[in-house]
Amino acid sequence: MTDSRGLVEEQKFSKEVFIGKLLHVYYDEVLLPDDTTSSREWIKHPGASAVVPVFENGDVMLINQYRYPAKQIFLEVPAGKIDSGENPHQTAERELREETGIETKELHYIGHFFPAIGYADEVIHIYVAMDLKFNKDATDDDEFVQKERISFKEAVRMVHSGEINDGKTICCLLRAEEFLKKAGRI
Repeated sequence: MTDSRGLVEEQKFSKEVFIGKLLHVYYDEVLLPDDTTSSREWIKHPGASAVVPVFENGDVMLINQYRYPAKQIFLEVPAGKIDSGENPHQTAERELREETGIETKELHYIGHFFPAIGYADEVIHIYVAMDLKFNKDATDDDEFVQKERISFKEAVRMVHSGEINDGKTICCLLRAEEFLKKAGRI
């Protein structure tokens, strides 16, 4: 295996240039592997959890949600940021309940990924929820979503056709597909 340690950049200076409710933006100066310097602008993010809720018959619950930066509606897995004092598992349970009204007795951690490695430190933890039960919706006051229950097979087809084009949802569905195959669920 190749030793890649020589690629590491060393932080020389860091300045927080914007403090938002969710995101903090930094400007850093770094020492590059060839001993020259460069700048890095990056976003600090608290992390998030995403859930693929799978029903006994193989359906999955997704949500339609308008995303302001892209100015369009996306079909997505339930997901959200990790709140202060929460761990990723608690966030997954909360977001599933808030966005779909579903509670689960069986929540499986299937990995994580970094959605924006060029400009943010965000990590998204992926869960598959099974043994689902509808409860009441607890959507945040400023969050508007529309639930859409479709077959898991149809959701994966929509990933490959480009109908689902949210990166988080693509990654979560494809990771869940492998997990569900190994578990004998699809």
